[in-house]
Amino acid sequence: METNYNSGYNKGSYNSHYQKDNELVAYSTESERAVFYRKTYTHVALAILAFILVETALLHLVPVELIEAMFGRRSIWLLIIGGFWLGSVMAAKWSHSLNKNTQYLGLGFYVLLESIIFLPLIYMALAYVGTEVLWQAAIITLSLFAGLTAVVFMTRLDFSFLRSVLIIGGFLSLGLIVAGVLFGNDVGLWFSIGMVAFAAGSILYETYRIKNKYTTEQYVGAALQLFASVMVLFWYVLKILSRFPRGLR
Repeated sequence: METNYNSGYNKGSYNSHYQKDNELVAYSTESERAVFYRKTYTHVALAILAFILVETALLHLVPVELIEAMFGRRSIWLLIIGGFWLGSVMAAKWSHSLNKNTQYLGLGFYVLLESIIFLPLIYMALAYVGTEVLWQAAIITLSLFAGLTAVVFMTRLDFSFLRSVLIIGGFLSLGLIVAGVLFGNDVGLWFSIGMVAFAAGSILYETYRIKNKYTTEQYVGAALQLFASVMVLFWYVLKILSRFPRGLR
């Protein structure tokens, strides 16, 4: 179901204010850039680790009946989609706050949101296809993430054009997902493949922004955006590898 609703988050006004006291990564020294990149990707790794821990805890604590109701009833799943979208907007805003504690609150809250919305998908994967497919999806996701990141850092290509594509694609995919839930239709394999391409474009765009648009103190917000894109990629890679009787959108 998931899509990256943070891609269109407008941080322009925030950046213009924040840059008064902090230098853009693109114009910082080599050592400052290295520190920023290290902090950003460390936070992405910690977010992924936190997601695994929270997801494991939810799988053990949440009753099976409630998990099944999450994807078995259209009204509940639509509420989850809406809550995830609103929560994502809030988390993205908090992660770009001037206050460091608020930034971490935003990142932590977003990890929790991802853990909740992934709960029925992970449950179904474990029930129908086993842990091997989960590992395969994780390896493919991380490999694609590493490759796309290398493309941005090893070339001087301008990926800023992807912003408009991602905004339009995000709203289009959200509409298709909601329509699929309302009318009881699975959006299908080709939609999942398209969403993998969408997630790949999002990773390219966010990595480009890390190099050129963020300041040296915005590593928490940058990590959240990357983490969001990675999770979209993981969701649809897992869906493609899995064959559920009734798939999640």
